[in-house]
Amino acid sequence: MKLISCGEVPAPGGHYSHAVEAGGLVFVSGMLPSGNNQPPAPFEAQVQSALDHCSAVLATAGCSFDDVVQSTVYLVGVEHWPAFNRLYAERMGRHRPARAVVPVPALHHGFLVEIQMVAERPGRA
Repeated sequence: MKLISCGEVPAPGGHYSHAVEAGGLVFVSGMLPSGNNQPPAPFEAQVQSALDHCSAVLATAGCSFDDVVQSTVYLVGVEHWPAFNRLYAERMGRHRPARAVVPVPALHHGFLVEIQMVAERPGRA
């Protein structure tokens, strides 16, 4: 097992790693849009920021969005699903990993989205 820390994203706010590699898989912890308890930006900017954080952590682990096999997305307000789906599809392109979108009543610091991913490390599985 390898613990992964990425200097390009905010430090974990709790007792966890940005990601863990085990058995050829990279498990990316839930990524919020921003750190430092900043006031939330508009929803679409939050999604882009959370995806940027996921991308940076994946890159640190030697992966990209093309290696993602599963993602779980927590959304405050199911009404944000269409906008999220559009932005996610734009970033993932033709790649369609398994995914769950879970409506929740609230997230830390008033954010509206959190994204967790699992990727297969190229050449490792």
